[in-house]
Amino acid sequence: MNRTTLTGREQGVKPAGGEERATEPARRLDADPRRAAALLAALLTALAFCAADVVARSYPFGSRTRSVNDLGNQYVPFHAHLWDLLHGRADGGIVFNWQSGYGSSFLPDIGTYVSSPFALLVGVFPRDEIDLAVYVITVLKTAVAGAAMAWLLLSLRRGRWWAAGILGASYALCGWSLALASFNPMWLDGLIALPLFCLVGEWAMAGRRPLPGVLIVALAWIANFYTAYMATLGAALVLLLRLVLAELPWRRALAVVGRAAVIVGLGVGLAAPLVIVVYSGTKHASPGREGHFAPVGADDLFARLLPTTYSYSSPALYVGITALVLALALPFHRKVPVRVRAGWTVLVLAVALSLQWAPTSLAWHAFAAPNGSSYRQAFVLCALLVIAAWHALAYGLPDWRALGAAAVLLVLVAAVASRSTLTQQHSHHTWPVVLLAAAGALGGLALLSLRNGRPVLAGLAAVLLIGAQFGEAAATSAVATHMRLTQMDDYAPWGGRQQRESDAVGQADAWPKYRTEPGRDQTVANDPMMVGGQGSQYYSSLTSDVLSRTMTALGDGWTSRGRSLQSLDNPVTDAVFSVGARVHNPPDPHQKWLPQGGGPSTVTREDVPPLVTVRPAAPRTTPAAFGPSPYRNQELLLGTRVYTLPRTTLSGERKGDEARGLLVDGAQTLTARCQAGSEAFLWAPHYSGTAQLAGGEQQLYRSDAEGTKIAAMQPLGTVRASGRIRVDLKPNRLSRVPAKGAVGCLDTTRLRGAVQQLKATGATKVTVSDGTLHAQLPAGSTGTAVVAAPRIAGWRCSAGGDEVAASEFHGLIAVPLGASATSLTCTFHPPGLRLGTAVGGASLLTLILLGTLSAVRRRAAVRSGERTTTAH
Repeated sequence: MNRTTLTGREQGVKPAGGEERATEPARRLDADPRRAAALLAALLTALAFCAADVVARSYPFGSRTRSVNDLGNQYVPFHAHLWDLLHGRADGGIVFNWQSGYGSSFLPDIGTYVSSPFALLVGVFPRDEIDLAVYVITVLKTAVAGAAMAWLLLSLRRGRWWAAGILGASYALCGWSLALASFNPMWLDGLIALPLFCLVGEWAMAGRRPLPGVLIVALAWIANFYTAYMATLGAALVLLLRLVLAELPWRRALAVVGRAAVIVGLGVGLAAPLVIVVYSGTKHASPGREGHFAPVGADDLFARLLPTTYSYSSPALYVGITALVLALALPFHRKVPVRVRAGWTVLVLAVALSLQWAPTSLAWHAFAAPNGSSYRQAFVLCALLVIAAWHALAYGLPDWRALGAAAVLLVLVAAVASRSTLTQQHSHHTWPVVLLAAAGALGGLALLSLRNGRPVLAGLAAVLLIGAQFGEAAATSAVATHMRLTQMDDYAPWGGRQQRESDAVGQADAWPKYRTEPGRDQTVANDPMMVGGQGSQYYSSLTSDVLSRTMTALGDGWTSRGRSLQSLDNPVTDAVFSVGARVHNPPDPHQKWLPQGGGPSTVTREDVPPLVTVRPAAPRTTPAAFGPSPYRNQELLLGTRVYTLPRTTLSGERKGDEARGLLVDGAQTLTARCQAGSEAFLWAPHYSGTAQLAGGEQQLYRSDAEGTKIAAMQPLGTVRASGRIRVDLKPNRLSRVPAKGAVGCLDTTRLRGAVQQLKATGATKVTVSDGTLHAQLPAGSTGTAVVAAPRIAGWRCSAGGDEVAASEFHGLIAVPLGASATSLTCTFHPPGLRLGTAVGGASLLTLILLGTLSAVRRRAAVRSGERTTTAH
């Protein structure tokens, strides 16, 4: 047998069963170990994941919530909105979301957060068990990732099925999965995709299953394109190494690369209708925070290889001591061919170095600096460590020399890691867990080498290895759960408060006659998706820039540098956006930093204009742009002057300047004079603390010095008969208040008059369905129709049957009306959908043509064979 054929068999280029054409029974027998390994990996993963939450007393096995940071603020609410869509209860559809941000494009959000096939499982859970639904989906995804890796390992090379199952669980329960992806559940689709993509690469090498390969790539990119991109890069590296190790002739190697490229290209093309829409959405999104890469030190890097260490800003590389020991033993394992040892060792080290270099880190993250953790690609390195460990085991157990070298390297890793604060702050459980896991791993491997065919020792070895993996993974997950709760914001799962909010919203809701705001005292940043209604609150990576800029100009507050907008409790903006009902909730008792107080959710109602109003024709000159005063900006949208802006005086020594504002350090008083009976408001976006009008209700303002959050304008109360305003400020940090225009006094009589005028000329009837809005206008309407929704990219309108370009009226949709317009229709088309559909259609057509040509060739070959047989 020539060298190429032998090397190909040794490296497992051909599917399990060798290069000879396997019979059907042989193929079925070959599949059995992979099925058993996949089942074991899934079972171990699910049990360890849930056991960790039992230990941590975390939901659903304890009183501690698991809804930390964006899981509670974004992902659970998006799954809740998906539940509403599946059950026909949402305002809007897959194209447009009328509930959030006063109207937002929803298809990009679907592609970012809930496009995974697993997400559809929320529909089988009760609505008030949405947190449980997300938890079950998270466990299921993690288990499937373990099963996929176990299947891949036995496809790469034959070995003990139970060992493949253990290593599959090691991958699924890696540090990246437990520390990051467990509360970013859409990333778990990438954890599943990577081993599946590697399998597609194996099929490409064998020239088999091109259609399933295309479908796997398409499904993974649809499920979560972000981590699928990283998984594609990782699988490409694995495929290239496999080709190098197989020593194929360069023509055959190029053919394999070509097949793989076509499969990936067609798969990504089929996903293009969603992927391009998401990409286009990012171009119109608020920029948020720009990350800057800074590599971590060697001590922190090595610390993250060990169990029970946690950090959001360092690469979570833990894969279990057993997998780590085997990966460290690989370079010294003499039963493994030198090329295999060198190839996998070099690939692991190269990818590890790429995590620490800014240009390659940027490439891993699709050339966009991540807003948050800089090591989101760490799961690829975890996968390579596990595959390297499998090669160290599948060629035969490492001898004592290799295990001794691995043990020495493990001690060196631990020594360097001991200098890290990540191990020092958890030393009381990190080192005991490391020692027990190392004893279990080394003891289990030693028993396997000594068993001499005795099944009892083999069974004991399996128990030791499984027990070590189970225990350290559960401990690592429990520590990560605890640390997230101490370092991040957290939110309560669905309970009595959310149910009362939902009931209050449901009783007041009359959409689209008017909007119902779920309230400024929100439970999560996406309250409209959680409890219903149609509010300004919206938190997404795709929050539009025009919405963020418009609401900021009107005095709204936000967090996440403008991507998480709050509710603006203001009667002028309520009139502008047709908010006819507003829910007022007591402070969330889960947030201990808030003033504690109970009480029911109440609703206030206002007479407001319809969703579509008609304004006078815009002058030929350029209309006035937003200025520095949110009060004047609100008047621009309303069309009437309703505020008085008094001169304010701040007690104490004057510090600061007019441009940046006056410094507030300690309790101070802000005074002004206004018309008696008017409503006083305070706008202080960079103030943090409480503000209270004498005799009024205390209001809380939240901002930070870094500029990641600003405070919203808030009502202080009614101005007394004396006309004197005294606002007591009690900051909780060094803050600033505007030197001019901080206080605004609203003339409610003027506001009511403006509302009546807008109602008189506004639409007589408005209907909406998904991304379409239709309004009946009074006869003889002229001027400009203004829709109380942000003018995000994608809107097209027609007035009286004539197609016209949707323009902008201070951030809102505006449509010029002809002389005979009695109706208005606006339709939303997600940017990028047309191009994505064209690319997807071309990919589908190409796939059909290639499939047809392949079928024709196979049929021609069969007929040729039949003619040859007949001739003989």
